[in-house]
Amino acid sequence: MNYQVKLEEIIKENQTKNYIPTLLLHSCCAPCSSYCLEYLSNYFKITIFYYNPNITDEEEYLKRVKEQQRLIKELPCKYPIDFIEGDYEPDVFLNMAKGLETVPERGIRCFKCYELRMDKTAKLAEKLKYDYFTTTLSLSPYKNANKINEIGTKLENKYQTKFLYSDFKKKNGYKRSIELSNIYNLYRQNYCGCIYSKRKI
Repeated sequence: MNYQVKLEEIIKENQTKNYIPTLLLHSCCAPCSSYCLEYLSNYFKITIFYYNPNITDEEEYLKRVKEQQRLIKELPCKYPIDFIEGDYEPDVFLNMAKGLETVPERGIRCFKCYELRMDKTAKLAEKLKYDYFTTTLSLSPYKNANKINEIGTKLENKYQTKFLYSDFKKKNGYKRSIELSNIYNLYRQNYCGCIYSKRKI
């Protein structure tokens, strides 16, 4: 499936209804959210949900939270962006990763990490009655968009909240995120966040 085409179909369908849907957007960091916000805020009323227990250094976690909040304030968008910070619970990630510590990056440990964060997002979206939920994770060329959308489809059925299909690296999304990071002087980390990815730098 071409997830970008699917996303455009959803946008078009909502436009024909003359309706601006609400979206709970899980964000992994400000740089990855930059293009997603610039693009999606034309069509959705967005709330960023910042939930990243994979970031095992608290100082790093807090730095990324502040950058996310700063970007929301500075980025001009058609509709205002709201922000929810999830609980900082690195032990949840470490417990999930038990037995998978030596698995290479981009493998099953990463897939379980996607699902951990996306499950929390979908659950909150259902609770707060958002129309859609999705994640910025597919923007990165290092993330598996097929697996992200597969997880999203499963969670849509679990929580009865629509998943917004996406592959944000399409249409030069990743390139635009780098441009926006330079424009807003965003802190760009050189590892995903977990202790295992940090060991690779």
